[in-house]
Amino acid sequence: MEYFDKEYGLEVWGDMACFTRPELKVERVSYDVITPSAARNIFQAIFWKPAIQWRITRIEVVNPIKWISVRRNEVGALAQNSANARPIIATEKRQQRNSLMLRDVRYRIYAKMEYIPPHKRAGVSSRESGDDENPGKYQAMFERRASKGQCFTMPYLGTRECTAYFSLLPDGAKGGDDLLQESRDLGIMLYDMDFSDSKDIRPMFFRPVMDLGVIEVPPVDSKEVMG
Repeated sequence: MEYFDKEYGLEVWGDMACFTRPELKVERVSYDVITPSAARNIFQAIFWKPAIQWRITRIEVVNPIKWISVRRNEVGALAQNSANARPIIATEKRQQRNSLMLRDVRYRIYAKMEYIPPHKRAGVSSRESGDDENPGKYQAMFERRASKGQCFTMPYLGTRECTAYFSLLPDGAKGGDDLLQESRDLGIMLYDMDFSDSKDIRPMFFRPVMDLGVIEVPPVDSKEVMG
């Protein structure tokens, strides 16, 4: 069984995006650029299996960072899943909230597909998964789907109403003169969620620095990632 540590790249774009800052509860305010967790979700929307996980390695910002303020009607109540639950009347629970979102975004996101051996998968035995499975087949499946523009669920840019369009980048395609020629410290940003303990899922953060449009994403076990 051969398995190569291959990195894949996607170019993703959309009319609007909102990568919500978790510290702001009422009004939605986006981070300046896409977060690693949002980038991971795009890869997963194209291809995901219990035997793999995606690790984001690099984010390239192409378009200038532009903002738009949107006021939306939201329902200020949660639906209850029980026999005695009362229906939610949208007109009675409607709340008007402002969102500070990004517009006309374009990124190039890079990730590695990591294979999870059967004995390390939560709730899956080696007999159920098959010890003879070839991790390379998952790479081939992703490449085929991404090259054809296929996806299991429609990828989105932070929130589901912000549709993401994507195309698979050729091998070795990194950088370029069209990247945003700007550098800045982006402050503390959400890295991803720690799902190692299903009973205690916690957010992880890091402090990205954009260097001429390029953000290098550290490994999850590095000192730069704060749990």
